[in-house]
Amino acid sequence: MKDLDPLETREWLDALESVLDNEGQDRAHFLLTRMGELATRDGAQLPYAITTPYRNTIPVSQQALLPGDAFLERRIRSLVRWNALAMVVRANKKDPDLGGHISSFASSATLYDVGFNYFFQAPTDSQGGDLIYFQGHASPGIYARAFMEGRISEERLNNFRQEVDGNGLSSYPHPWLMPDFWQFPTVSMGLGPIQAIYQARFMKYMEDRGFIEPGKQKIWCFMGDGECDEPESLGAISLAGREKLDNLIFVINCNLQRLDGPVRGNGKIIQELEGVFRGARWNVNKVVWGRHWDELLAKDIDGILQRRMDEVIDGEYQNYKVKDGAFVREHFFNTPELKAMVAHMSDDDIWRLNRGGHDPHKVYAAYHQAVNHKGQPTVVLAKTIKGYGTGAGQAKNNTHNAKKVDIDSLKAFRDRFEIPVSDDDLEKLPYIKPANDSAEARYMNARRAALGGAIPQRRQSSFSIPTPPLDSLKSLLDGTGDRQISTTMAFVRILSQLVRDQNIGPRIVPIIPDEARTFGMEGMFRQLGIYSSVGQLYEPVDKDQVMFYREDKKGQILEEGITESGAMSSFIAAGTAYSTHNQPMLPFYVFYSMFGFQRIGDLAWAAGDSLTRGFLVGGTAGRTTINGEGLQHEDGHSHLMASTIPNCRTFDPTYGYELAVIIQDGVKKMTEEQQDVFYYITVMNENYIQPAMPAGAEEGIKKGMYLLEEDNREAAHHVQLMGSGTILLEVREAAKILRDQFNVAVDVWSVTSFNELRRDGLAVERRNRMHPGDKPARTYIEECLDGRKGPLIASTDYMKLYADQIRQWVHGREFKVLGTDGFGRSDSRKQLRHFFEVDRRWIVLAALEALAERGEIERKVVSETISQFGIDPEKPNPLDC
Repeated sequence: MKDLDPLETREWLDALESVLDNEGQDRAHFLLTRMGELATRDGAQLPYAITTPYRNTIPVSQQALLPGDAFLERRIRSLVRWNALAMVVRANKKDPDLGGHISSFASSATLYDVGFNYFFQAPTDSQGGDLIYFQGHASPGIYARAFMEGRISEERLNNFRQEVDGNGLSSYPHPWLMPDFWQFPTVSMGLGPIQAIYQARFMKYMEDRGFIEPGKQKIWCFMGDGECDEPESLGAISLAGREKLDNLIFVINCNLQRLDGPVRGNGKIIQELEGVFRGARWNVNKVVWGRHWDELLAKDIDGILQRRMDEVIDGEYQNYKVKDGAFVREHFFNTPELKAMVAHMSDDDIWRLNRGGHDPHKVYAAYHQAVNHKGQPTVVLAKTIKGYGTGAGQAKNNTHNAKKVDIDSLKAFRDRFEIPVSDDDLEKLPYIKPANDSAEARYMNARRAALGGAIPQRRQSSFSIPTPPLDSLKSLLDGTGDRQISTTMAFVRILSQLVRDQNIGPRIVPIIPDEARTFGMEGMFRQLGIYSSVGQLYEPVDKDQVMFYREDKKGQILEEGITESGAMSSFIAAGTAYSTHNQPMLPFYVFYSMFGFQRIGDLAWAAGDSLTRGFLVGGTAGRTTINGEGLQHEDGHSHLMASTIPNCRTFDPTYGYELAVIIQDGVKKMTEEQQDVFYYITVMNENYIQPAMPAGAEEGIKKGMYLLEEDNREAAHHVQLMGSGTILLEVREAAKILRDQFNVAVDVWSVTSFNELRRDGLAVERRNRMHPGDKPARTYIEECLDGRKGPLIASTDYMKLYADQIRQWVHGREFKVLGTDGFGRSDSRKQLRHFFEVDRRWIVLAALEALAERGEIERKVVSETISQFGIDPEKPNPLDC
């Protein structure tokens, strides 16, 4: 736009500059805001920009000065770079299939180094330390530094990605594999950022509820610019801005490249991210240019250099770092005026014009501002070069898992970073570790000592919390008499009882996406309060009701809104508080079972890797129990999905007493015995009578099955029936039909977990295989069925595979499995169970079929029963419908 009156423009700018110089930024902001209000009062459209010019946010005059020895720090950083590269290349010389990553750490080494030297607080007796989400692909650099600190041996470096025989290093941050080192699994892109946000909010929750001291810890999340395309990366940043999480710092390594090419080759990713984060009310700190640009920018009185910086797109910026200084002179400084600015500089000088993310002075200033900023989370957008210093691979569109370096690049790397390795030894890739009394070692140790000790490190256990005795849940154990309730309501009763316990009660963290009233949990609003960082600033519309909506700064409930990913992130934060804060907490996350594992499977896997402890409760579970809701709401597979996580124990109880036993045992395992497991339990919204617990059932409930009905009659035929969840009710009705109409003796088994039965079966089978000379042990299933007569029929509200997974331990008998394979439908429970062929009639039919196959009854009995039950033999298969 042409300036029609330069003199007037100069007067306005001089006036603004005077305000900034004499009265400060706040006054200038106030005046500009009032001018904007005045201009828009009559509908004028002002120029809108949520981004600032493409330069560093902090001007040189306001930079905090790096307090340490920059030259010694560069020396240390160079050795860390070398060791990281050597470790990956060595491993792949041994076995090219091992893989590894060089480029990511090469571009972010300075970002980590400044944090290690000045900002990353280790846990101490008085505080839990900073929580750091390291970018997964940068793990070689973290190992390399730990090696130089004496925390990791050379042998372990040589075993990078070679863990099977022990003493290895995991490919990425994995607490499960390195439980004393890594805190958070982050390599599944996008999961680190969303977990960091909810971790920061949970830290505020812990502070407000008095479990930890406020203001002592920060959360750092390192990520790449390409990673921001994952919905989880940016999907929750508005929460951080809304909650003013000033304990949270994102560091985004903007090397401008994804795995195959530029992140925004036709645009500018830093500017894009600045707009997104500013719009979400974050403090944005751009670190675009290194200090070698300062002199040129200071001379840019007319703004021609700044305009050039603003107009160049990322695809071109990438190209500049693939070429050389002469190319940059010709193509970046592309006008006579710009060429005149650098006329006094050689091509090598131009090539040394560095990017901000590789300048420790600029990075230190940004971090210093971030840790001292109040009232907002901060994002540091640091511009770097992918593969920085690695020679032929620098800034190239190479695969992200580049793991080899040619000899010329090794020489260039060595020379650039002044690594003390001769040409003869170069291909041996020796590790460099300064002697304990060297200046480098003393400096590293001093810096970490000033910050409390080593990072990363992970606490593996905390103090034990006594478990309430089972009889504290006596009302559930004794049943409901003639009253019908759902297991969802039974769960709410159990939870209400547990929160009253003086030991575990305050540590329970109920987590709900947005379904408390659906699950009958609204009574807890008043009892426990919903956590809000500002309390309740309004009068709720239902204040005159007993169960009104109550928000409280000390509230215990986390009601997350409609976000399964966010709620699961809170579950992980609460379930790992024993490690991160030395405060055992016990989360109960309640959700529609269909929308749990199906939506957040990757986060659920991360929960297992994180050694999370807590209860996932899948409400309205089963394919046929949530009648009327249809295809996308009916769950027939969540237990199979949960079974993929090795340390997730899963249960599908039918009765309230089963639920009570399972939860009480889970509380004991996780908070008293401190086992690294978490539970998935399904509950239903179908009302029925809840009986009292049969004598002797407790151990079977915990192991996965127990005998619920025993039929000792003398009969010509015998059948064993299994069921779980609400389909157990259909199984019991089928047993009555078989006894009354067909004179079949029927034992009924309540199976609380086919997954746990399989876990036991596999363990026993392996033990027997490994000890062939010993008397074979028997699986729990075999022990239960020993001496029981007849075929076995299993029916559940889940896919057939759920029950079918125990088939190999059902020896010498027919085994029929009924389940709800296929998409859901909207209809009544009765109709749905007929459609999926799991109701009492289909169970009876399967039992008769099995007896016919054994030759105990004629096949015409099966045909007659099909006719009697009104079943259409040509009925479509629900799997195909």
